Amino acid sequence: MANNSVPAACTPETCDIRVIHLDRVVRAKAEAIAENDTQRLALTYKIMGDPTRLKIILALRGGEMCVCDMAAFLGLSESAVSHQLRRLRELSLVRSRRDGQILYYSLDDNHVLDLVNVGLHHIEEK
Repeated sequence: MANNSVPAACTPETCDIRVIHLDRVVRAKAEAIAENDTQRLALTYKIMGDPTRLKIILALRGGEMCVCDMAAFLGLSESAVSHQLRRLRELSLVRSRRDGQILYYSLDDNHVLDLVNVGLHHIEEK
């Protein structure tokens, strides 16, 4: 029978020996983005990671909706939906358009839809 034990210092996520491939580290540093862009990107994914906000984004794939529409769709109060929309608008994930007394929301641009679609394709592969 083969010995499948792993040395105590090793985990499935670490190498069995410690070695630094300098060329790979240099490449990663050259391709790194600015710290403030990293923070903004992380915040974008964090904001989209909330199930309610994600449901709003998914609902807006089909076109613009007002707060009343989204509240009815989500089964939440208009105040709760408005709060979530404010967070999404702060990061330019949604935008608003006023038509008389009604304020309609839509995805800010196709990039937001791309972020969602790539994530959906990823989970559908598994």
